[in-house]
Amino acid sequence: MNPTLTTQETTMELGAYSFGDTQRDADGTLRSTSEAIANLFEAIVHADRAGLDYFAVGEHHTFEMPASSPGAMIAAAAGATTQIRLGSGVSVISTDDPVRVFQQFATADGISGGRVEITAGRGSSVESFPLFGYDLRDYDRLYEEKLDLLTRINDSERVTWHGTVRPELDDLPVVPRPLNGSLPIWLGTGGSAPSSARAGRLGLPISYGIIGGAPHRFAPLAELYRASAAKAGHTGSAIKVSVAALGLVAPTKNEALERFYPGWRNLNASMAKLRGWATPSDDDYYAQAHAPGAYYVGDPDDVAERIVHLHGYMGHMRHFLQMDLGGLPQEHLLESLTLLATEVKPRVERLLLARA
Repeated sequence: MNPTLTTQETTMELGAYSFGDTQRDADGTLRSTSEAIANLFEAIVHADRAGLDYFAVGEHHTFEMPASSPGAMIAAAAGATTQIRLGSGVSVISTDDPVRVFQQFATADGISGGRVEITAGRGSSVESFPLFGYDLRDYDRLYEEKLDLLTRINDSERVTWHGTVRPELDDLPVVPRPLNGSLPIWLGTGGSAPSSARAGRLGLPISYGIIGGAPHRFAPLAELYRASAAKAGHTGSAIKVSVAALGLVAPTKNEALERFYPGWRNLNASMAKLRGWATPSDDDYYAQAHAPGAYYVGDPDDVAERIVHLHGYMGHMRHFLQMDLGGLPQEHLLESLTLLATEVKPRVERLLLARA
């Protein structure tokens, strides 16, 4: 447990995130991306009815992960759900237009009755750069300037902004406005110290994507984030941490391991071929799927205990899982969402209360 955490939340939001997951035929052939989008929509509606707190739609532009327009999916889900908070996980702000991102999510927010958030990130893959005509050499400048513009739009109905990566704005209105005046804007990062410090300085909540290694190694980054926020004078409710990770819940640990493995193998084989990586071994999989690894793959007791264990280091208020990858059968995704809401969540709450 992290000894520097002075306050501990006794509640935890649980949820899921997805980039869309294209199903496969028995021979491994990819099925249609339109089916993947329909499955994602079904999963969000199911998560709402099951009682989950949050669902995020990430942005990728591949046949395996075709959820390329988080704003469109969030708007559709906003009209079909009643309770669940909806967000991007992440919007690749570097290669999108902050004005349009804000307008799309503010529109969805109005439809949902104020349940929409944005998580702005650089993106863990680079396929959007050539797709939208950007140069990877401008990676840092694009992100810094566009994040600045996005936050200015969020803070004011009329915007004046000057930069180098898009045309300037001179006292122009940006509409519609969110129901509550502004949207929660999170900064998403895969574990960057400069990003942690930046989120703190800006007073933005931060979301850590932890997809490998020992999750508690992110604790110093969360400490840096909170220290940077305090130094900048940000001490309000917006200073909070969430964790996104890989995982799957099943009735037993063995069932979870067996169900998650084929998709994990498919995804890693595909990514290794695309990026020239070495394909991880089965030993790597099992090491990550058991404590203290980064894959929350298990039965409700196992997953709940590991979430609370990480909370002792991170003090995070939301933990959400990418469950559907590599062609996970839809019925396994829906069952996992149900178990996360009805079995894992009450266990997490009891464990946090017992530790308070």
